[in-house]
Amino acid sequence: MKASDLFVQCLEAEGVERIFGVPGEENADLMMSLENSKIEFVLCRHEQAAAFMADGYGRLTGKAGVCLSTLGPGATNLVTGLADANMDRAPTVAIIGQGSTRRLHKESHQNMDAIEMLRPVSKWAFSVHRGDAIPEMVRKAFKIAEQEKPGVTVLELPEDVAKEDVAREPIPSHKTRRAAADHKAVKAAVEAIVHAKNPVILSGNGALRKRAAKQLRRLATKTGIAAINTFMGKGAISRQDPHCLFTIGLQQRDHANAALDAADVVIAVGYDLVEYAPSHWNKRGGKTIIHIDFEPAEVDEDYDVDVEVVADIADALWQIN
Repeated sequence: MKASDLFVQCLEAEGVERIFGVPGEENADLMMSLENSKIEFVLCRHEQAAAFMADGYGRLTGKAGVCLSTLGPGATNLVTGLADANMDRAPTVAIIGQGSTRRLHKESHQNMDAIEMLRPVSKWAFSVHRGDAIPEMVRKAFKIAEQEKPGVTVLELPEDVAKEDVAREPIPSHKTRRAAADHKAVKAAVEAIVHAKNPVILSGNGALRKRAAKQLRRLATKTGIAAINTFMGKGAISRQDPHCLFTIGLQQRDHANAALDAADVVIAVGYDLVEYAPSHWNKRGGKTIIHIDFEPAEVDEDYDVDVEVVADIADALWQIN
């Protein structure tokens, strides 16, 4: 089997439905392999558009969106879209072409180290140097892109590697179950909420997960605590919900800002510091913060967490409820 055919089979095994991109000569074998696949290739006018389309697909579906470019200028054009996807925690896999490995050490047309360029805007970036490594590398790219916190991974496929004969099969993907919340942490969170005078919920991107959003709405309804969405957390609790104080942002001191200013306890659910800096709402560090997320809280002088519940968000909220 040709390596490019195996690559496409691995994409199919990951459930890829479409790829957004602008192909070039170095992607020729992969494009020919895609012709025999059910995967739809969406031709874009610019690689940046392809990256943003993959970004949007990832946000809407929860599955990694896939974009494709050729080497050199094709790869450089992906940077802005991939940086946005990575910062906004959108699962995205970028596939970039590359010249033959036999000329990578030479001064060659459009030849540049795209992997090193893309590492700062991705969670993981690597070049496929052997055709028989494709199943492992494709599986790893999708696993890393989709696991918390989601983001960008990059796979570079040199043209000579794409032509290799290989005898491998795709590695099947399996759904990973997240860890349950620690009972002591949950108890501490409940006690902090019970003793709060003016608590408020700050829901971020992580709260958009389907089961998490359901439990978040249940928490607001059961306790009567008002909830504020960040820009990246819009939809976690509906604007029509009587407990929703709409979206926090950089605007003037509106209802959402006023609620955060008055809060003594902030229940941060799936909140990411890149969404709305804690310096905007906890400058003096006087608020009690309950951090509920898939990962531990980032270190920030204005985000000094009092109670940290690190687990599957839906499970943590279910236990609190």
